[in-house]
Amino acid sequence: MITVNHLQKKYDTLTVLRDVSTTINKGDVISIIGPSGTGKSTFLRCLNLLDPPTSGTIEIDGENILSPKADVPRLRRKMGMVFQSFNLFEHLSVMDNLTIGQIKLLKRSKPEAEKRAIELLKMVGLAEKAHVYPSQLSGGQKQRVAIARCLSVEPEIILFDEPTSALDPTMVSEVLGVIRDLAAKGMTMAIVTHEMSFARDVSTRIFYMDEGIIYEDGTPEEIFTHPKKEKTRFFINRIKCFEYKIANRDYDLYELNSLMYAFFAKHFFSKEASNKLVLIVEELLQIMPIDGGVDIVLEFSEKEKSVQGILTQHQCSKSIINHQGVDKLSLSIIKNMSSSITEEIGEGQTQIRFTFVPQ
Repeated sequence: MITVNHLQKKYDTLTVLRDVSTTINKGDVISIIGPSGTGKSTFLRCLNLLDPPTSGTIEIDGENILSPKADVPRLRRKMGMVFQSFNLFEHLSVMDNLTIGQIKLLKRSKPEAEKRAIELLKMVGLAEKAHVYPSQLSGGQKQRVAIARCLSVEPEIILFDEPTSALDPTMVSEVLGVIRDLAAKGMTMAIVTHEMSFARDVSTRIFYMDEGIIYEDGTPEEIFTHPKKEKTRFFINRIKCFEYKIANRDYDLYELNSLMYAFFAKHFFSKEASNKLVLIVEELLQIMPIDGGVDIVLEFSEKEKSVQGILTQHQCSKSIINHQGVDKLSLSIIKNMSSSITEEIGEGQTQIRFTFVPQ
């Protein structure tokens, strides 16, 4: 349905979309996820020309909507959009919000438009609200009306721009329920969302956006379980990372410990868990050759509620854990405090990994 090639969007000197290329097929339900400020909403707004792209092409059913000869209003009618702030006409009743587009764009008679409006309001569970005004509705009800209004002009694809971000948590499920029903009926949709469990359940594809591009595109299984790229993995697992490089055996142990304690405190580790983690790292440094340098990485996954430690020695190509001269007491402490410990021996380096689950 939609083919995007080398889409770019700049605001003066700020480049929001750097080079976006993708295809959206009929029946796709695409959730667009990623950190704030990475161009997710801008991408949607470029698709229907609310924000004209700086360069690139957008084709809908083979027609380039950026061409000077394109019938833009006709092509844009194929795409409906639901905004995070509802954008209902406050001076019109719910019924009038749903009929105005049908009458003006689809040239339906008022009775025809009202009949279709009631059908859609029943679909979103709000038929009894047909003659009230938006100010009399809750946030969740407003968003369901906005979805019904979008559907009233018979779009082929719906773009959702964070449809639940302005809602109280108690109202989120009612809006997501309507979107789930649309997905089950085969509606093509692109949804910017921060609701990860919803995105995983409802989507056929996931776009992870970062650095002004679609950084990774895959099925929910691929993105949420087996992401190929590091930034995707960090985002999905909400990983917070601590890194420290030791150049030689004269490193500053007090600085290292101070920085680790600060990192753990920032993420609300208990004093006991912090002490255990610092001790594990200290004991690992006791058994590892320091000459040649050691890189320390501690990855805290908010999703898994665990820490993975990775210590890499860059001038060692042999086992450290199983070495005959290893300090048995240090190794025993590490094994007792860690959920797991493994070792990978590569060319010119040995890497020790451990997992710790704070209690």
